[in-house]
Amino acid sequence: MIFDLSSIDKTVDPCTDFYQYACGNWLKKNPVPADQVRWGRFNELAERNNYLLYTELKAAAEDPKTPLQRKYGDYFAACMNVDLADKLGTKPLQPAMATIASLKDKKQLATIVAELQKNYSVGAFYGLSVQQDQKDSSQQIASAIQGGLSLPDRSYYLTEDDRSQKLRGQYVEHVAKMFVLLGDTPERAADEAKSVMTIETALAKGSMDRVELRDPAKRYHIMSKADLEALSPDYDWQTYLKEVRIGEFSTLNVATPDYFKAMNAEIDAASLDSIKSYLRWHALRTTAHALSKPFVDENFNFFSATLQGQKEQTPRWKRCTRATDTALGEAVGQDWVKEYFPPDAKANMDKLVVALEQALRQDIQQLPWMSDATKVEAKAKLDAIRNKIGYPENWRDYSSLTVKRDDYLGNVERGQSFERARNFAKLGKPVDEKEWGMTPPTVNAYYSPSNNDINFPAGILQPPFFDNSKDPAVNFGGIGTVIGHEMTHGFDDQGSKYDPKGNVRPWFTAEDRAKFTERTDCEVKEYDGFKVAEGQNLNGKLTLGENTADNGGIRIAFQALEAALTQQGATAEPGYVDGKRDGYTAQQRFFITFGQLWCQNQTEQNARVLAKTDPHSTGEWRAKGTVQNFDEFGKAFGCKAGQPMMPVNSCRVW
Repeated sequence: MIFDLSSIDKTVDPCTDFYQYACGNWLKKNPVPADQVRWGRFNELAERNNYLLYTELKAAAEDPKTPLQRKYGDYFAACMNVDLADKLGTKPLQPAMATIASLKDKKQLATIVAELQKNYSVGAFYGLSVQQDQKDSSQQIASAIQGGLSLPDRSYYLTEDDRSQKLRGQYVEHVAKMFVLLGDTPERAADEAKSVMTIETALAKGSMDRVELRDPAKRYHIMSKADLEALSPDYDWQTYLKEVRIGEFSTLNVATPDYFKAMNAEIDAASLDSIKSYLRWHALRTTAHALSKPFVDENFNFFSATLQGQKEQTPRWKRCTRATDTALGEAVGQDWVKEYFPPDAKANMDKLVVALEQALRQDIQQLPWMSDATKVEAKAKLDAIRNKIGYPENWRDYSSLTVKRDDYLGNVERGQSFERARNFAKLGKPVDEKEWGMTPPTVNAYYSPSNNDINFPAGILQPPFFDNSKDPAVNFGGIGTVIGHEMTHGFDDQGSKYDPKGNVRPWFTAEDRAKFTERTDCEVKEYDGFKVAEGQNLNGKLTLGENTADNGGIRIAFQALEAALTQQGATAEPGYVDGKRDGYTAQQRFFITFGQLWCQNQTEQNARVLAKTDPHSTGEWRAKGTVQNFDEFGKAFGCKAGQPMMPVNSCRVW
C-alpha cells in the first residue's frame, strides 16, 4: 500500500529518527521471510510481479496460445522438471568437463577458455564484451575486464580479520564438497579446493577495487591487440579472440590492465592441474543451480545460507520464474505489459517526468555554487536526456534461440550464448538507442551515462511506487523521488563526467569541479559514519553516486510537488481538510511516502555483503541520510536545529 498509516510508529519523534517513525510498525510486522535475505517495499512488489509472471508462465507451459508462449512456456517447464534434473545428475555438465579435460598444455588455455565462455558461459579469468566507447558513445568497441572470482568482492580474499578468515575456510570446504559430489575423492577434492582458493586469491590481489571501478578514467585504456598481448605474454590472445568469435577489431578498451598482468603471472605460476581445477570449479559453480538436488542444496548452503543468512531455499517456482525472465524477458514481457501496464499509466508517468525535469532545471539555475558557464552545460545535458518508460518500442527477436522442454541446463547455456552473440554482433555497429537493459516486470530503474537516458520498467510503475488514484504528494514522494533519483545520476560524481551525448568530457569549469568535489567529500564522510552491522559501516566512496542521487532526487521531487500545489492550490486537493489529509499536510505525506519506500529488514550477513559490494546505502540510511540533508523536511515536521534529523551541518550537492 502506498502511504500506509498503519506502518507509522507514532511513539517515535520523526525529528529524532524518521526511519523508525515512518517504518516502525512495518518493521515489526514484516520480518525477513525464510526464503529471503532482505524484505522491503521493493521486495513486496517484486514478489507480486513475480507471482503474476509465474501464473503467465505456468499457463504457457500447460497450454501455449502462440509460438512465443510455447518458447517461454517450455523454458519454464524444463526448469520445473526436478525429476529429470535428478535423473540426469551430472550428465548435462559432461560436455564442459570434457572440454576442460582436453587441456594438455598451458598453450591451449586460451582455446579452452574461449570454448567455455562461448558455449557454456563459464566466467573464468575475465570478461569480454562489446560496449560503447566512453569517449565516443556512437561507437561500440570490444572491452576486456577483470573477473574470475567466486566470492562477492576481492576484499573477501584479502581481509585478515577473524570473520573473513572463517568465511574463506567455509568457502574452501564448500568447493571441496562440490567436487566430491562431482565424483572426486575427498582427498583430491580438498587439494582442488585449495588450488581454486590460491588462484582466485592471486586474481583478487591483481583486481581493481569497486571504488576505483566507479571512475570512468580508471577503467578506460584503449589498446591494440599487441598491447593486450604484452600485458599477458603467456596467454594466446590471438587464438582466444578468433575462437570466441567476437569479430575483427584493431583496438579495444582494456579496463583493468594491471589485472591482466596479474593473471599472466598466476597462469605462469600455477600448475596445469591447478588451472584445470579452477576451470572445473567455475564450470560447476556456474551450472550448479540447474543440476540435481545435491548440487542445488550445497550451492544454497554456502552462497545463500552461510554467506547471506538465508534460512530456506527459495521455492523452485520462484527460481524458475526469475530464470525464465532472465533468459526470455522481452518475450514474457510482451504479454505481461498487455495485462498489467495500461496505456494511461504511461501517459501519467510522462507528466510526472516533465514535472521533475522542470524542477531539476530550476534547481540547476538556483545552485549557489555553480557558475553560469557550467549551468548552461548542465541544462543542455538535462534537455538531452531521453526518457524510456514501461517497455521497449522494439521487442527482442528470440527466433534463433532453441529451447527444449527436456534440457534445462542446455536452455540456460543456449540462452547465455544467444545474449553473448547478440552483444558481440554490436561490434562496430551504430548504437541502438531504443534498447533496454532491464525486462518489463523488473522492480527497478536506471540511468545510462553513455546513452544519457533514464529507464523505468513497467514493473516499478505500480503501487507502492506509483498509484494514479492517490494525491500528488504521495506520487511525488513515491515514484517522483525515483524519477528525481535517476535524473540526478546524470549529474553525480560519475554522471557529471559525461556530456549530453554520453561522452566522457570535462564540462565543469575547474573551479566548479573543485566546489563539486568539496560537496561530494562532505557526503562521503557523512555516509562513512552510518552503521549497518556491528563493526560494519557504509562505504561513503562506494555509495557516493547513489547517495548523491537520493539527496538530489528528493529535493527536485519536493520542488515539483510544491510547483504542482501552487498551480492547482493545495486546498483543491480532494480529501484535504484545513490543509491536511489523514492528519498530515501534503509536505508530510510526501516525506512519509518517501520514507516508507525504504522500509526494510535484512539478515546481518546480507547487510555485511552489501556494505562491501552494493553502491546503494541500506534502506534505513537512504531514508534518514537524505532527509537530514534537506531543510524542508525539518520545516514540514517542525524540527529544531541540532536534532538528529536536522543537524547543524549538513551536506548538499544538488
